[in-house]
This record gives sequence, structure tokens and C-alpha cells, in this order.
Amino acid sequence: MEPIRVLLADDQALVRAGFAMMLSVEEEIEVVGQVANGRDAVGFAAANPVDVILMDVQMPVLDGIRATEQVVAAGTAKVIILTTFERDDYLFDALRAGASGFLLKNADPDDLVAAVHAVACGHALLAPEMTVRVIERFASQQRDETAAADAAGPASPVPSPAARETQKLLDSLTSREREVLVNVAAGRSNAEIAAGMFVAEATVKTHVSNLLAKIQVRDRVQAVVFAYESGLILAGDKPAAD
Repeated sequence: MEPIRVLLADDQALVRAGFAMMLSVEEEIEVVGQVANGRDAVGFAAANPVDVILMDVQMPVLDGIRATEQVVAAGTAKVIILTTFERDDYLFDALRAGASGFLLKNADPDDLVAAVHAVACGHALLAPEMTVRVIERFASQQRDETAAADAAGPASPVPSPAARETQKLLDSLTSREREVLVNVAAGRSNAEIAAGMFVAEATVKTHVSNLLAKIQVRDRVQAVVFAYESGLILAGDKPAAD
């Protein structure tokens, strides 16, 4: 099998060197390039075969969020954002930009390797702790929107075309698929969902695959965003206990 081709994008040379050293011992991973800003990351991925980009957020010329948007739009590579829990806004913006995963800069070598493998195979990395961060962010946004609506007084809002399309996608799900989506948004694994729904894990995998196709998202990370943006789950809601 061909090795997983990784591009390192970080404006700190020592950080790039550290990640390169950790990945260099893996036969199944090849670091094909290192860049110091988002613009060069976009350009490198467009000109060279790259499977996964480890993308810092704060970089000169073009930041990691905007670079991720361009890479995802072009379909040239999957992106793992290098992040810290202290910056929830980065996490939220990276989700919207299309990142497939998040990795702490102080991650252990084993976690780094596992992340690269997972994203290269089409999986998404959204740990339960990060799911909580996303929910908190949506909760704050919903509170702001509710306060703004109350201040504006009663009205009869007309749904935007985007809102109507989102509702159409949500309506395309079966009741079982909606139940699975709620559990995915709660950060549960396929095994945990299967146990709670009293079905085989293979059945859950099928439901997940079907619902991702129906709501037109690439992975579980984007499914979490959809679940909250569509109103299927309101921030603060908790799925029924297993």
C-alpha cells in the first residue's frame, strides 16, 4: 500500500520539526512537505498529492481556517486542525470550514499517528469533550438569537432558501436515522449507539452511512454541525439515556 502523504502547515519551525520527527518512524506515513502559512498549504496541496494536512490555525498570509475552506472546496486533501481547548471559536470555525478532525499540539505520538490514519481512511475525529464544546458554542449562539428576536418583537419570519434546504434534508431522514443522528451528535460511538438502540453495530453503521448521504455531509463531524443547525437538537438537550 502507498504511504499516507502528510503535509505539515505551521508557522513555527520547531512544531513542524516535532511532528515530522514523530511521523517519520511510521512506515505507513510519509511527510511530503512542510509550509509556514495557509497560502502555501493550499498551493502545495493543489500541486502535489497530499492525503492529510496537519493545519495550524494562527499563521501569517492566510490563516488555517481560510486555508481549510479552500483545501476542502478544492477536494485536494483532508484537514486535521492543530488546536487547543482554550480557543472554542477556532474549533467552531474549523468545523464550518470542513475540517475532518482536531488534534492538540501536545498530543502523544500514538495519538498523532492514530489521527492521521483515521482521517486518511475517511473517519472524523470529534472526541466527546469537543462535542461538548460545539454544543456550548451553539447554546451561546442560540441564546443570542433568541434575545435578538425577543428585542425585535413578534414577527412572521420567512425561512431563507438555505433554511428550507436544510429542513428538506432533515425531512428525508427516517425516524431511525434521526435517532442515530441525535446519538452521533451526542458524541457516541457506533458500539454505544448499537447498545442503546438494541441493534447490531453493523446496522448502526448502515444508518450512519445512509444519513450522511441524505444530509449531504462528508463525516460525523459535519453531521454534528447539521444536527444543531437544523434544529433537530437544541443546545442543552440530552438524548434519552440508554
